[in-house]
Amino acid sequence: MKVMKAIVLHGEVPREAGKDEQDVLVQVEVVSQALSELGYDHVIVPLSMNLTEIIVRLQAIRPALVFNLVESITGQGRLIYIAPAIMDFLKIPYTGSRTEAMFLTSNKLLAKKILQTTGIATPPWLSLDETCLDKGETGTGSLSPGPYIIKSVWENASVGLDEDSVILARNRDHLRHEMVSRLGNLGGDCFAEVFIEGREFNISLLAGDNGPEVLPPAEIRFDEYPPDKNRVVGYRAKWDEDSFEYHHTPRRFDFPKKDEPLLRHLVELAMRCWDLFGLRGYARVDFRVNRAGIPWVLEINANPCLSPDSGFVAAAAQSGLGFNRIIERIIKNL
Repeated sequence: MKVMKAIVLHGEVPREAGKDEQDVLVQVEVVSQALSELGYDHVIVPLSMNLTEIIVRLQAIRPALVFNLVESITGQGRLIYIAPAIMDFLKIPYTGSRTEAMFLTSNKLLAKKILQTTGIATPPWLSLDETCLDKGETGTGSLSPGPYIIKSVWENASVGLDEDSVILARNRDHLRHEMVSRLGNLGGDCFAEVFIEGREFNISLLAGDNGPEVLPPAEIRFDEYPPDKNRVVGYRAKWDEDSFEYHHTPRRFDFPKKDEPLLRHLVELAMRCWDLFGLRGYARVDFRVNRAGIPWVLEINANPCLSPDSGFVAAAAQSGLGFNRIIERIIKNL
């Protein structure tokens, strides 16, 4: 029996990298183990900006497939699309979403524009170059004072995001000043969107024989949060094990019957996002639901984190799927 050769591709991680970047090495380890148990002979390959070197190496190995775990290159999330683009160029089969979907979803502003043009609600936003603060508004419209959250355009894993990212904007100039002052911590590009007070949900999807399977919906709880503390799933909540936020934002999968219509609506929207962006293999869509029960799409995550403690793996476990089965199904959807 011929052994299939696979490459596990990930962004090169410097020693001084933060926990968010180092997490990809955890994913590399567990995916590599799963590939071995599934009968693949695998090679781990880090990806840097030396693209000629990586192309030569991929051509020399001649893998049957590449398991794409690249989340950033040289610490830059904006470069995530380069990995699938290389595989497209070399005509090597690879896991997860294709180049176009990776680019469109990693650029949060492009994703929000696409969502808006197709009638899927996403919070109104302001960038340093343009605005969309009211439906159909561009250019020099007015800004309604209120809470806004300042986010990176490109970076994921809640980089640069915490409760102090929420500000009470007095006017457009005030908001722009706050955005400019935070550029250095947000990958050089940022935007502000209306902060949606309410509940936070994740809908994970995994490719199946008859299209994507929606895994059990999850809600991120903000347990014991003081009334004046902004409810944000930020960097501390994800990566700082000593923080209040880390220990008080549990994920839950059990819901009362009254939530069933809302959950069905979230599932429908997540499926629309899968089709709209041409997602593949696996994905996660993040929502905020305001106090009136209206859902807003925050982000579309193509190729979400596969660490053992990740939301995607937890949702799959709720469906009775072990890790090897997840990997098997992702590969089957090449």
